[in-house]
Amino acid sequence: MTQAKTRFKTIKEYLDYDDGTDTRYELVDGVLVEMGAEKPINTAIAVFLIGYFLQLGIPVSRIGIKHLIAVSSSKVTARDPDLMIHSEASSAAMNQTVQSFLSAEMPAPMLVVEVVSPGEPGSENYDRDYVDKPREYAERGIPEYWLIDPNRAVMIVLTLQGNTYQSEEFRNADCVVSSMFPGLQLTAAQILEARS
Repeated sequence: MTQAKTRFKTIKEYLDYDDGTDTRYELVDGVLVEMGAEKPINTAIAVFLIGYFLQLGIPVSRIGIKHLIAVSSSKVTARDPDLMIHSEASSAAMNQTVQSFLSAEMPAPMLVVEVVSPGEPGSENYDRDYVDKPREYAERGIPEYWLIDPNRAVMIVLTLQGNTYQSEEFRNADCVVSSMFPGLQLTAAQILEARS
């Protein structure tokens, strides 16, 4: 992953930016950060979860793919999670926008899902997903954050308690527990391998 040299002072500058490519960028403290290509398993996990949430009765209008979210208005940071499940309020706010972007003033979604790219502790990928995003999503008031790491064969459900997340790890045949989706009936293996 490389960092582009372009620097932005506002989220609007970022939203208006087009470099003529299909490159995915997140905005971190005013700087574009190229997200790079996803591994096939990352995309498969997101698609698998979309199908599962539809089966749970979550309306299509509340499932967000490529929905950007502002996580810090003071640092000009916007994230591009792999999947987002909107609350009724965030879905209504999103439907009023021209772009798929939840500003800092809009209600938080119910759930943000990140499928981790490979990387060791201390690497940019690892620190972004395991250190930066949990802090940012907690500050944003997102009730639940799923960190799915196929490389380490673990799924972590982070539940907001006050201003910080409490985490619970799930592996192999562990049944995943979610306070936002109490009817969830999936094992960690089913999610990590994207299979029914």
